[in-house]
This record gives sequence, C-alpha cells and structure tokens, in this order.
Amino acid sequence: MSCALVPFAHFQDLELARDFLSPHRRQGSAAVGKESAGKSASWEDGGWGAWDEAELQEPEEEESNSKNQRNYWFQDCVLSLSPTNDLMVIANEQKAVFLVPKWKHSDKGKEEMQYAVGWSGSLNVEEGECVSSVLCIPLASQKRSSTGRPDWTCIVVGFTSGYVRFYTESGVLLLAQLLNEDPVLQLKCRTYEIPRHPGVIEQNEELSILYPAAIVTIDGFSLFQSLRACRNQVARAAASGNENVQPPPLAYKKWGLQDVDTIVDHASIGIMTLCPFDQMKTASNIGGYNAAIKTSPPAMSQYVTVGANPFTGFFFALEGSSQPLLSHVALAVASKLTSALFNAASGWLGWKSKHEEEPVQKQKPKVEPATPLAVRFGLPDSRRHGERICLSPCNTLAAVTDEFGRVILLDVTRGLAVRMWKGYRDAEVGWIQTVEDLQERETEKMDSSPFGNVQGPSRVAQFLVIYAPRRGILEVWSTQQGPRVGAFNVGKYCRLLYPGYKIMGLNNVTSQGWQPQTYQICLVDPVSASVKTVHVPFHLSLSDKKSERAKDIHLVKKLNALLKAKTSDPDLIEAEAKGLILDIKYPATKKQALESILTSELVPLSSLTNITQTLMDNLKKQELECVDEGLLQFCANKLKLLHLFELVSKLNSQSIQKETSPSDNDLAKLLRIEEKDLHRLKTLLENYKKENTQTTTQLTDEKDDDMLSVKIFLEYLEYEKDVITVKNMEDGEYVALGSFFFWKCLCGESSTEEMCQALESAGFSPQTLLSLLLNLWLSKENYILDKPDSVSCLHTILSLLSKMKVAIDESWDTQSVSPWWQQMRTACVQSESSAAALLSAHVGHSVTAEIIDSVTEKKFSQIIVSSDTESWEALSLDTEYWKLLLKQLEDCLILQTLLHSKVTKRTRRVSSLQTEPLGRLSVKKLLEAGKGGIADAVAKWVFRQGFSPIILNVAQYKNTTDSTEESVEMYNNLFLEELEAATGLERILELLQVAYQQFPCSLEVDVLHAHCSWECIVQWNKDPEEACFLNRSIDHLRCIINAHIQHGIALMMWNTFIVKRLSSATYLMDKVGKAPKDRLCRRDVGMSDTAMTAFLGCCSELLQTLLEADMSSDEMQAPVLDTEDAWVSVEGPVSIVELALEQKRIHYPLVEHQFVLCTILYAIMRLSLKGVKPLSLFDSKGRNAFFKDLTSIQLLPSGDMDPNVLSIRQQFLLKVVNAAVQTVCSSQKDREISEEDFFPFEKGKNWPTLAADLAQYLQISEDLVRRHYVCELYSYGMDHLGEEAFLQVADKEVLASQLLMLAGQRLAFALLHGQIKDGMELLTRLPPTLSTWLKAMDPQEIQNVQVPIATTARLVSKVIEHLPENHGQYSLALNLIEAVEAIPS
Repeated sequence: MSCALVPFAHFQDLELARDFLSPHRRQGSAAVGKESAGKSASWEDGGWGAWDEAELQEPEEEESNSKNQRNYWFQDCVLSLSPTNDLMVIANEQKAVFLVPKWKHSDKGKEEMQYAVGWSGSLNVEEGECVSSVLCIPLASQKRSSTGRPDWTCIVVGFTSGYVRFYTESGVLLLAQLLNEDPVLQLKCRTYEIPRHPGVIEQNEELSILYPAAIVTIDGFSLFQSLRACRNQVARAAASGNENVQPPPLAYKKWGLQDVDTIVDHASIGIMTLCPFDQMKTASNIGGYNAAIKTSPPAMSQYVTVGANPFTGFFFALEGSSQPLLSHVALAVASKLTSALFNAASGWLGWKSKHEEEPVQKQKPKVEPATPLAVRFGLPDSRRHGERICLSPCNTLAAVTDEFGRVILLDVTRGLAVRMWKGYRDAEVGWIQTVEDLQERETEKMDSSPFGNVQGPSRVAQFLVIYAPRRGILEVWSTQQGPRVGAFNVGKYCRLLYPGYKIMGLNNVTSQGWQPQTYQICLVDPVSASVKTVHVPFHLSLSDKKSERAKDIHLVKKLNALLKAKTSDPDLIEAEAKGLILDIKYPATKKQALESILTSELVPLSSLTNITQTLMDNLKKQELECVDEGLLQFCANKLKLLHLFELVSKLNSQSIQKETSPSDNDLAKLLRIEEKDLHRLKTLLENYKKENTQTTTQLTDEKDDDMLSVKIFLEYLEYEKDVITVKNMEDGEYVALGSFFFWKCLCGESSTEEMCQALESAGFSPQTLLSLLLNLWLSKENYILDKPDSVSCLHTILSLLSKMKVAIDESWDTQSVSPWWQQMRTACVQSESSAAALLSAHVGHSVTAEIIDSVTEKKFSQIIVSSDTESWEALSLDTEYWKLLLKQLEDCLILQTLLHSKVTKRTRRVSSLQTEPLGRLSVKKLLEAGKGGIADAVAKWVFRQGFSPIILNVAQYKNTTDSTEESVEMYNNLFLEELEAATGLERILELLQVAYQQFPCSLEVDVLHAHCSWECIVQWNKDPEEACFLNRSIDHLRCIINAHIQHGIALMMWNTFIVKRLSSATYLMDKVGKAPKDRLCRRDVGMSDTAMTAFLGCCSELLQTLLEADMSSDEMQAPVLDTEDAWVSVEGPVSIVELALEQKRIHYPLVEHQFVLCTILYAIMRLSLKGVKPLSLFDSKGRNAFFKDLTSIQLLPSGDMDPNVLSIRQQFLLKVVNAAVQTVCSSQKDREISEEDFFPFEKGKNWPTLAADLAQYLQISEDLVRRHYVCELYSYGMDHLGEEAFLQVADKEVLASQLLMLAGQRLAFALLHGQIKDGMELLTRLPPTLSTWLKAMDPQEIQNVQVPIATTARLVSKVIEHLPENHGQYSLALNLIEAVEAIPS
C-alpha cells in the first residue's frame, strides 16, 4: 500500500507523430547528415566549425547524441490531455496532432488503451504564427440520459499572434478570438467544484488567458453556450451548407497588469473574501490610519503571477469594479466550415485559397483596452526568475519553479513561501488530492480510535508531484511539511501533465451524478510510448506519530521479511510472527498479515495452527462490539481447514495391511458380470494398454501422490457456512487435491472408512468428493491398468460415498434418474481415458445395482416370502443408463485402441501432415461428432498411417463369412505386397476386424472408404505438393462399391477442391500455349509443375470415375444408412455419406466434355507438348460449357465442327502420338520391351490408345491416329511393336502405302549413304524405275535409319501382303522386295 506508478495507456505509433511535428528529428535525417554533409538541405546553417566538430566526434557519441535529440522532441512540443482521458493534443510550431484512445489487444494479448492519431494538420491561419499553449476541455452533456461522460471535447489553442481559437476533435475551427495583440503565453481553466465546507465560496467556471502584460478571463457559462452554438453551426453547415447562425458573444474581463517587469505564468485563485482582521489590515496599509472600512468585506478575484521583479506578484480585482466586455466573435462561416470539414477528412486542416483569406486577415476584430490592475504585493527577489506556477486543488497552495532549480511552496492565502526544495532544474510540478476511505477505519471505541468519530467527514490530503528531467526522477511529497512518500526512475525525456480542471458545464445539481475525472496527473514517456498515472494512498499523508496504519504497514513489511528469512528455528519464527500480528491494529491489515503467514512455505503446519489459534483467542477476548466479525470468521475457517489437513495427513501416514488381490471369480461377482465377460474385458484392456503408448497422462511418482503442501491446500479450499467448497482450478490441481484425499485409499494403504468419515465430518459434500475421486481415477489410467486391486478399492469408496447423507435423494426410486449417478456417468462420458472410464462405469453399475436391490428388498420383503431372490434382478432407469454407457465406453475403448496402433514404414517418406497427433476420443466427442464421427476418426488414423485401401478391404473380407475363396486369395496376395513395405500389419488387421465387428454400420466398407477419400483430399488441399494424397483419395473413391455413394463423393470433391484449381491451370496453359514452367504454376495454381501434372491426371481419373458411377447407379439401389443401437442419440454435423446421397445426378455429356479437356491438359503437361492452346481445340459453345455445375444442362457442341478446329485437333493428336513414341524410344532404347510395358512412368496409361479414344470424342478418324502410330514406330525402328500395332489398323491398304515410302527411305540410306559396301554398284543393277524412286527418297524424314536389311525385308513383305495387285505401287513393291533380297544382310 505505497505509491504506485501505473500505466493506463500506450501510444499506437508515436514516431509517426514525431516525424510529422518535428521532421528534422527523424531517425533518417541524422543518418543522412552523417553520410554526406553536402547532401544536407540546410548546409548553410551549420557553418564550417560545425563540420570540424562533427569530424572530431566519435561515432558512438554521434549516435548517442542523435538519439537524445530525437527523444528531446517532446520537450519542444505543447501538450494537453483531457482530464477525462478522451483526447490528447501534441502541437509544435504550426502543426498539431490530435490523439484519441482506442481499446486494442497488445502484443501480450491483453486488452489495453492505445492512443491513435485521429487528426493531424496545420493550425496557423496567419503567416508566421505558432502554437504557444493548448487546452483540452471536456464539455458536459445537457441530456438527462447522459452516463456521466462528457458530450464532446473542445481544443483551445493560443497563438503567438494573440489569437485564441477553438476546435472540435476532428480539427474543425469553431470560433477565433483576438482579445489582445500580444502573444498568448498561457491558457488555464477552472471548472466547478462542490465546496467541501459550508464556508467555502463557490467558484465560477472560467478560462484565463495570459499575455505579457495582461490577463483575460472568459466566463465559463458564456464560453460553454458559445461553443455549443458554434458546434451546432458546424453540423448545420455540413448538412445544408447555407445556414449561418451568429453565436452569442463571449463575456470576458481584461486586466492590464502593472508594476511587474516580466510575467511568464499565472494562476487564477478565484473569488475570495477577507476576514475582518485582514480587511482592516489591508485598509490600513492602503488608506492609512483614517481609512474607512466597509461593514461587509468585498469579494475579490485573486491572481498570482510568476516572472521577475517581483518574482511572484499578487493581484486582487474587486468584483464589480469593471463591467464585462462583449467580444466580437470571428466565426468561421458556413462556406469556410465546408472547406474545413473537407480538409479535416483528408487529414490536414487548411483553408481556401489565399485570395479568399486576405479579406478575413485584413479585417481584424476590434481589441478592447485593458483595465489597469496594480500589483498588491509580491515576493521581491531581483535575482530570481520564475518559470511555472501550479495551483493546488483546494486553491490554498501553489508550487513555483524558478531558474535556480528550486521548487517553492506558496501559501497563496497569506502570500508566504512556506517550503523550498533544491536541485530541481527544469522541473515540472503537479498535484494529487486523495480522499480518505472511511470504511478502512478500525471500528473501535470512541476514546481509543485513532480518528475519533468514525462517522465524521472524509479527510483530504494533498501531495506535490515533482518531475526532475535532469535526473530522470519523479517524486511525491506530502504537503506542507511532510516527507517524500514516493520516488520513481522514469527517464529524462518525459512530460508531466496536470490539467487542474475537470468537466466544464456542471453546477451544484448536475455534478452529483457525474463520474470523476479519469486521472489527476499523468506522466507521458515518449521512449516507452506510454502514459502513466500516480496512485497515492491516503495514509501516506499521516505522520508516524498519528498514523496507526503506517505502523501497521511497517509491521506487515517486517513480517514479510521474517517469513523470507532463512531461519532454521521454526519456534523463533512462530513467536515473532505471533507478536507482530497481535501488534497490528487494523482488521484488514491483520487479515493481510495472516494470509501472508498461511501462504508461506517455510512455516510448518503446527506453527500455522498455533498462530491462527492465538489470533482467534485474542479476538474472542475483546469486547463483542469491537471485534471484526469478518476477521474472526476468517480465522475460524482457516483453523478448521488446518485441522482437516492435519487429520488427512495423519490418516495417509498410517499404513494398514493390504488385502489379498481378488480372484477373477470374486472380481466378476463384485462387478456383477459373468466370468467370460470379465475375460473379454481384460482382453480389451490388455490390447488398449499394449497400444496406448501416446497417453498424455503419465503416472507420477507413487510416493508423491499423497503429498500436498499446506499453502496449496488452503488455496484450493474455501470454508463457508460449515461447508467446504473447492475453488475453480486447473485439472492438474484438481487431481492433486483428489490424490491427497484418496490415493492411499485406492492403493489399499489407508483406511477408506476413516477417510470418508473425516471428510464428511469436515463439511465436504458427497458430490464434491465424488468429483475429486473420479478426476483422480480417470487421470491415473496407467497405474490402474497395472493394479487390478484398485477396482475393489474404488468399489469400497464409492459405496461409502453413496451412503452419505444428501448423496442420493430419499425420494429417488427406480423409475427416475438419480442426479448422483448422473454426475458419475457425465464424468465417464466426458473422459478421454477410455479404460479408466470403462472400469469406473462397471463399478458404478455394480454399486447402483446393490443399492437398488437393498431398496427393493425393503419394499417387497413383506410380499415375497420365498427365499429364491438371487435369480432375479431389480430393473431401474439408472441401470438401463449404465448398460448403455458401458456399451458406449466399450466401443470407445476399442476405437481408441485402433487409433493408438501404428505401423513402421521402411522406405516411404512421411509428410508433416501425417505426423500430426490424433486427438483422444471420449463418448461425448463421438456423440457430438454426428453419424459420421466414428468413420471420420478412423479415416484420420488411416491417412496418418498411409494405408492402402487394400488393407481396409482385406480386413473386411476376412471378417465376412460369405466371401469366396478366389477373392480372399486375391486380397491375401495384395496384402503380402503391403506387408513387405511395412511391419506390424498383422496386428493392425486384427484390431480392424474387431472394430468392424463392433461397428457394423458406422464402419461399413463403403462408408469408411468415403471418409478416407474425403480426408485424403482435405489434407491434399492443405499441401497441394503432396500429389500422393490426391492419388490415394482417388484410390479410396474407386474402392467404393455403391455407385450412389461414389457418385456423390466424387461430385463433392470436384466442386469443393478441384474445379477452381483446374480452371486456373487451364487458363494458364492456354495463355502460354505449352506446358508452363514451375514458377508460373506456383504463381497461378499454387503448386509446382510436377504436382500440377499429377493433379491433372487425378482430375481425369476423378471424372472417369464419376462417369462410371453415374452409369452404374441406375443398376443398384441407394444404400440405407443405419446406426448402432448404442449410438442412435448422436448429434452433430451431417455425415459425408449423407451429403453424398443428397447430391443431384450429373449431366453425363457435360462431364464427358470436361473429361476430354482434363485428358488434353494432362497430355500436354505429361508429354511436355509445345504450341498447343487447349481451349483452341473447342468452339465457343464448348469453351463456355467448361467449369460449370456438372449437374446443370449446358449447351454443348453438336453437328459438324469447323474444319479449322478439326485441323488443330488432328495436329494435337498426332503430336501426342509423336511424343509418346519418342518417350518410349528414349527410355527403352537399350532393352527389349513388350506392349504392356509401353509407359513405365504411368501404370496402365497407353497414350497412343488414349489418343485414339480422344479422336472419337474430337470427331477425328481413329484409324488415322492408329496409322500414324504404326508409322512412328517403324520410323523409330521398333518394327516388332509396329507389327503388333499394325493389326489394330482398319485401312491396311493406306497404311501399306505409307510404310512402302518408309521402306524406300531405309533402303535409300543403305545404298546411297554407305551403309552397304558397293552400294552405288548395286543401285545401277536395279530397274531404272526403282533406282529413280530411291534417289528421290529423303532418309532424314525417318528417326532411325540404322535398321538391319533383314528387318526392312520383313517390312516390305508385309507391305506386299496388304497391297492389292491392282494398286499403283504394287509393281514398285515387287521390285523393292527383289532388291532387298539381293542385298547381302
């Protein structure tokens, strides 16, 4: 409870304001000057000497000085902050910045107030005038519904030209006033204050303006009305632009201050009246011995000035001696207001052009002469020059600073200097007024109370705040002769702001409901860009002799020091602590001291109990009316908690003999289940434990589970009205408290009955204990699975808790749900520890059944006479809920076991998306995840494991009894292939089969594949570079058997993830006319060129699957989606499969049209084709139909196509064939290949066959493509492949004619280019017709001329075989075969 410097706001961007107000102090300006003096814009001002000094200066000093200069910019500015903290103004020369507060989140995430620039611009109207003083005056609202905040804030600005101008928060000029032609030195304001005592005179509101030789006071009421009228005029001018209402004139008084050399600052004390003695003394000093004295003392306005000769001057103006003057208001008319509003909106305040301003500047308002006012008296100190004066809030004291570095405290009533501080050069001063809180006084007897009557008025203390910028220190002093009560190191570049006024426009009635000002004084720090205020407690104003609170604070500090001291003797600490806490007088401080002792970790439990007991005994010895009931109750509550802690610790330390572990038969009877069900439960728990390697809750050291410090114990619990409640805390703290109570009991090492009895007697409710027990049990899952004995211990504890009073309502019957068991079921439902929750549910079900049986036996004991009652079980609603929960928890356990299982991949790279941890499951999560929640969880696990869809099918087929031997054998062969790539798959298959059996509906194979497909494409969308994810998604999609689901999933994938990227890829490829480079693909499509190639291939596969599903859906019915009985009550989002079944049927021709485009795009990217614009292969109708909704009916091309388009299509298909054959030849040049291994880069993709299929869609002859393919194969010398492809050609006669030309080119190369010896000689032996034909051949047209003659001979034989005898080239072919056979091979 000492002084505190509290930050309450920060600046959002103070450097922006600095660069605007002081451009020469920018960070870059100094650097520019250092780099080159010749580049400086103001090099003439420096002089040669300045350069020499700069050269001699060290670089570090230069940087330090430039930084200091940048920080000193605040000292050159004029600052003002509204007392309600809603506006700050910073002005320098002609410019000003208006800052408004906004609530924003800081870098640390906390919400704080930040000042942001609301308006910035130039305020000068006349040339050469600068801002000399600024005030921000909040004006009260006149509305009855006002909340106590000001209506708006007026900015008053004084200029060196003598003008005083008034602005709105947005920089709009309201009115301008020229009251004196000298510069304005200082603006000060006084607002209404409710008098604290009946004899104090009410002070009127006023604005005082100081000039070098005059002072002007404007009446507050007149100013308030004028500003309201001007602001209304602004609103009307902005709305209509033609209204011009003249506001009322200002009422002011102007005094010419005489007999003073220099005045730099002033303080308006207000109206005062002299007491009779002072009245007679003043009259004698002025009029002499025979002076006349009026019967009633006159009222006077007092002004105090500081300057030179005298150092401080006291002026008194008699009320009524001067009539108020009516000013000539220079109002900014509507046309100018419109201009001002426009300029304010643009961020700069300016006026119209110069020729429009000249008439206004020439017509200056009339300046009234001042009424002379001579100085009454002063403090004559010829060598001392005053700088600032600051009036205290109660108008009795004033602080004055001078050039000698002194701060002088003045008694303005007596005109005396009562105190002086030295060593405060350039100091800034302000005041803080603190009101005493009456509730803090100790309620003791009248004669022993340190304050006398506790019902008396609140006392007020004043503190002087001094900021010494030379030393960078802020000090707080108690006045008048008090000590320094606070000091803070704040830096050398701050500004201390003390407004000294509040809200203008209030009176003694309206001021009652208004909120006080936000702050009294504040410190603005430009280095940290923060605004801070000072908080001073009232008790610091009291002297040590009279302040019991100060003594108490001293004792508390001494106690804290004692508790922190490293003393080994606890008895010594206890004795001293008792003495200190008993010496403290105030109850609140006693409570604070006791809390410090109780939170200390060094004080043992016995000492805490003794200290609390001593304090409580001391309070009971006092008289009843003097005892603080709150403190007494606090001690009693803490004492009970300490006794409870001691008792629990004692019970935990008493070890008992452990019971023998129960057999399976005993455990089955205890849980009321069959032995086979118990064995199944154990098997499930063993599987879970084996796979549960990622459990977040790890078992802590068993020795520390029952240890809890007293400090933490007291922090966790509260004792009120004989009931112990647990505070809201984190899960770990909740578990720690439960461990302290029940861990030893669960381990069988402590007496369960004694512990439960002790906790019940202490005041714990059974519900609280049940919550603590369940939190502990569910968090210790690892230990529980290792120790089956804990189940019987839990059964014992739960039985005891259930038998406590208020645990189970007496009105509960078997047909209603008990809140007690519902609380336990809720905890199990929400728990992510599936195994522990399942065991606790079995225990809960067993205890419930026991209680129901006992209740039923009591009811029917008189009816049922037979002793054979063991064969039946009483039914109840709670029992049915338990059975449902057990089934749900078992399902959740099996599912969690599956999701924990892992396989070890040997070679495959793992993406970062596959390493993200899976969240743990709970029954609540599954119930809220919707019907597809279970399949979605498994799909996420499948994705992270990277399983092939085959794994899911293998498990399903092994699980199905009616699968054929052939299908099982096929899946087994595929599984063996997967087994080679990963280890641990056999275990995965077993867990999958168990999950399929447990969830026959939720994990139906089509549903699971649908969710897996969707999960893979969602993850691919996060990282499109991982093309394998998209490919795996298509694989899962193809595994879906039901065509309706397959159709819907494919359509959703297309609309959600594919069509937008495909559209971008299409337009990019059409723009560049070839396969785009990697940079363009990343820019436009968001993936690399390799990934985009795979993407286009998957798009083609997706559309082909969609077409097949649409055709197959007519032949099968839509599936019926069922849910397991235990999960009928699921709620949440609609499952993916349900959404898929709701999709509309596609328009088959439109999808086929889109499929053709995807195939073309894929061919261009995969084969790196150039000179192909994919959209040019289609007419306008075809282009417009792309990327439309696949379920809509679009206008597609029909009839004959434009011959130009057909020509482009044919060229494209031939390019595809060329590129495909070239790729095969280059990659398989050195080894023999078969037709099945055409394209090893893509399994099952035969590009020539695909080109022939495309030809059918593109209205191009398929046979033409096939003939070209055969010719290309022979051209590359792959005759054996050409012979196989020859069989697929329909028009073999045309193909034979084409191959004849190719054979001639081969033979021409052999004879004419030296492949055969004596080639020219052989050429001369040939028939002339053949010789001439061969010479005309160009061997360069074929790709591979190095073909054996025997191979060419087979080609010619094949040509003759398919050429008819009447063909024009048949004879040429015969001659050619003879020539080839004649050539030696």
